[in-house]
Amino acid sequence: MNSSEAEHIRQACLQAALAAYEQGGLLGLCQEGRFELAMDAIRRLELAPLTDTDRKSPSRP
Repeated sequence: MNSSEAEHIRQACLQAALAAYEQGGLLGLCQEGRFELAMDAIRRLELAPLTDTDRKSPSRP
């Protein structure tokens, strides 16, 4: 894995966590509940599609 792939995965994790945290707020969860929801979103995130995309690009051998 190169640094570009790692950054792509990091951004996907952050995006999933932020979306879940905001959703938790809309659901009326407390800060701790929102945080737990965000952590669950990261745990459930499918990482294989994020790494497979880069491997299938024509610029990579």
